[in-house]
Amino acid sequence: MATAAKKITLSASRDIPFNKLVLSQSNVRRIKAGVSIEELAEDIARRGLLQNLNVRPVVDDDGKETGMFEVPAGGRRFRALELLAKKKRLARTAPVPCNVREADSDISAEEDSLAENVQRAALHPLDQFRAFQTFRDQGMSEEDIAARFFVSVNTVKQRLKLASVSEKLLDLYAEDAMTLDQLMAFTVSTDHARQEQVWEAIAHSWSKEPYQIRRMLTENIVRASDRRVRFVTVEAYEEAGGAVLRDLFQDDDGGWIEDVALLERLVGEKLTCEAETIAEEGWKWISVAADFPYGHTNGLRALTGTPVDLTDEERAAREALREEFDRLETEYAEADELPDEVDERLGEIEVALDAFEDRPKQYDSGEIGRAGAFVSIRHDGQLSVERGYVRPEDEVAEGDDDAGSDGDAAVGSGAVQRTIISVGGEPEPQDEEDDAIKPLPERLVIELTAHRSLALRDALADNTSVAVTALIHKLVRDAFQHVSTPGCLEASVRQVYFPVQGDDLKDSAAAKTVYDRHEAWKADLPLEDDEALWAKIDGLDDASRMALLAHCVSFGVNALYEKANPYGAGPTARGIKQRIHEADRLARAVGLDMVETGWRPTVANYFGRVTKPRILEAVREAKGEETAQLIDHLKKPDMAKEAERLLADSGWLPEPLRLPAVDDGTASDSEGDGAEALPAFLSDEDDGAEEPVDEPQTVAAE
Repeated sequence: MATAAKKITLSASRDIPFNKLVLSQSNVRRIKAGVSIEELAEDIARRGLLQNLNVRPVVDDDGKETGMFEVPAGGRRFRALELLAKKKRLARTAPVPCNVREADSDISAEEDSLAENVQRAALHPLDQFRAFQTFRDQGMSEEDIAARFFVSVNTVKQRLKLASVSEKLLDLYAEDAMTLDQLMAFTVSTDHARQEQVWEAIAHSWSKEPYQIRRMLTENIVRASDRRVRFVTVEAYEEAGGAVLRDLFQDDDGGWIEDVALLERLVGEKLTCEAETIAEEGWKWISVAADFPYGHTNGLRALTGTPVDLTDEERAAREALREEFDRLETEYAEADELPDEVDERLGEIEVALDAFEDRPKQYDSGEIGRAGAFVSIRHDGQLSVERGYVRPEDEVAEGDDDAGSDGDAAVGSGAVQRTIISVGGEPEPQDEEDDAIKPLPERLVIELTAHRSLALRDALADNTSVAVTALIHKLVRDAFQHVSTPGCLEASVRQVYFPVQGDDLKDSAAAKTVYDRHEAWKADLPLEDDEALWAKIDGLDDASRMALLAHCVSFGVNALYEKANPYGAGPTARGIKQRIHEADRLARAVGLDMVETGWRPTVANYFGRVTKPRILEAVREAKGEETAQLIDHLKKPDMAKEAERLLADSGWLPEPLRLPAVDDGTASDSEGDGAEALPAFLSDEDDGAEEPVDEPQTVAAE
């Protein structure tokens, strides 16, 4: 007959007057940590006691209960109640809910105290983030939440910001697939789709640092510290309806400007307004841009201006500042460190004195009419005006009198010259006409040469001999001279280099053959003389011309598989698929056989780079199941060496090197729009030869 399992008995629960409780010396908590006693007392006063105290009777020397109870587990709650009693907010005889352990229990008070603390599971940070969001949805303000849970308002804002990240990323954080620092980095953007795109881009990368996440999320927006933002001010940008992204977890230097087009418009409008004011000085032209390139005044003659004299009031103000500066320096000459207010005042005086030295200049009125100015933004966001530059076409020719110049004629006749203001290099349209022959408008030149290009294209198509010569000439320059300057014929071969390659690539038979052929042609072609090169190519027989053409075209072959970049800065998934498809077609057309080229699988180039199942699969395909079973018990290094020996002359090739079968076009796109299937040999995610390395995780102490 089966014996029934003995049922456990829980400790009795009862209300005990507070004045019958004493703090046990068996409590293992000795070091203060977490919420303070004062904060816990306030929470109990508002919310009540959420968890009973764990107590046991106090006995005398004879082992009899005294009517008092000690508290070995719940000491902080006891101290909080004690504080409330001292402040007369809790009656000394108020009943306190307690769990009572028997006095003769074989479980010690120290064990109860330790178990209560170590067996408690800390709340996951994400649960706190979501709880704060729930309170916010229920109508509580950020200040109310902060007050009720004894944290700062900024902490509440941070938690709410974390809770607003994409649910997909929050789930990853909950599963420890993402660190807290990484999650915080995603809060700089409110676009959930973009957040998920960035994570997908770096999820399988070795680098997932928070700074990289922030950089990717803000790469298409502008920092508030940018000179353009400082020029128009964040306040003006926000008044115009622009949004500012902020990072609550780091010093973001003012955040990021999200609407770049709006910013550019505000910058252009303000710079143009400043230029119109400067135009009243009579300049012939004013060029406006947020920033000009280095050397933008090269080739222009700078006018020599005379600094404007100081007025009597300005001289008096300058002297007063100098006297104040000298007095403060003398007064604090012996001080080890200047007081903050004195140091700040000295800095203000220095700036003011520098302003007196940087005086505006006066220019000859006869020169202003032919000169211009550059209006831009300084690095600190202040307006920059560079006056007094004369363009070569506005100079007065030798022998001409001043009255013959455009600028002086206008000034001398009393006519008002309209200043030409150009923003970003595009001048404002002008209404006035004169008899001078001006250069053709740039757009008209483009339209006319488009007609010429189309006619030339049609004529070249009818002359195959010239077309082949022109093509080979261009490709020879690409392949041998690496000419980057575009010419008339925009046909080119961009030599493809291999950023990732094995040590054996340079020693392969193909590499040696390509090198020898290249050097042979190089020795036979007059590469230093472009005209002689044309004549040489034009004089070759058809077979030689075709051989040279094939050699040059071969440098553009790119059959590399690459990781697709979903953000446009590199190859796309569709582009990679098309590249592999064309490479397969080209391989079939030339009958490429990698075995005949001399490629053999080795430990270095294949077996040492794949997992044991891949090694066994290769042996099984080349030698059969029985041979594979002979090595399946070996450790990875020994298995790789043995596989190299077994397959040395087998003719076996890994899938990326095999001559592909002809695609009959019946395959369907099962991934849906926008998704591209990987090659079969890349569809498995578990083929890495190395074990994943755990990244350090950030622990959030709440």
